[in-house]
Amino acid sequence: MFTGLIQSLGTIQIQTGDRIGITCAKHTADIILEDLAIGDSVAVDGICLTVEEILSQGFLATASPETLSRTRLGKGKLEYNNVNLETSLRVGSKLGGHFVTGHIDGVGHLETVEQTANSWEIGFSAPESVARYIVPKGSITVNGISLTVAESNTDGTWFKVAVIPHTYAHTNLYLLKNGSQVNLEADILGKYVEKLLHFGKTPQSITPDFLMENGYV
Repeated sequence: MFTGLIQSLGTIQIQTGDRIGITCAKHTADIILEDLAIGDSVAVDGICLTVEEILSQGFLATASPETLSRTRLGKGKLEYNNVNLETSLRVGSKLGGHFVTGHIDGVGHLETVEQTANSWEIGFSAPESVARYIVPKGSITVNGISLTVAESNTDGTWFKVAVIPHTYAHTNLYLLKNGSQVNLEADILGKYVEKLLHFGKTPQSITPDFLMENGYV
């Protein structure tokens, strides 16, 4: 379990097949590596990976076929190899973002970036596997970053987030260009609500109108 609050940047190298090497940025490497152990979980651009070998400046992990199929790691040559890193949440730690599982639901694309007086407004497209859970003021994870949906279209296939300067500068968001791929994870709470509402019934898409009709304001 993670919070979506990024602790460090790093670089990723796809080695052989599903073998992945992560190198942490020098000035923040200690945050990730200080007490890292074999078997620990680390979110790499939002992907929960298990540490299999610890290196002097990073670690090695293996990505499963399911992980490769659902994330930008399996979409051909990586457009950018800078990744956001976060170690797993410990019992008693502060939860400053939202509950992030590290299980990516699909790949979205950057559509728009606009700098305002005190934030960056960034628009993304989302596949159906994620779009069904996107609602205004809800939570969304983009490359492992916990963000709040500021605006979205009716079916959730497009959404906008407002990013403060600190987050923009200390994550890989500043590297994105129009069309760049990003890993998306929908809020797990929405998935549980959907499961309960659909149990024994014909599937129903969760939309802002559906939530209002059922008492959620």
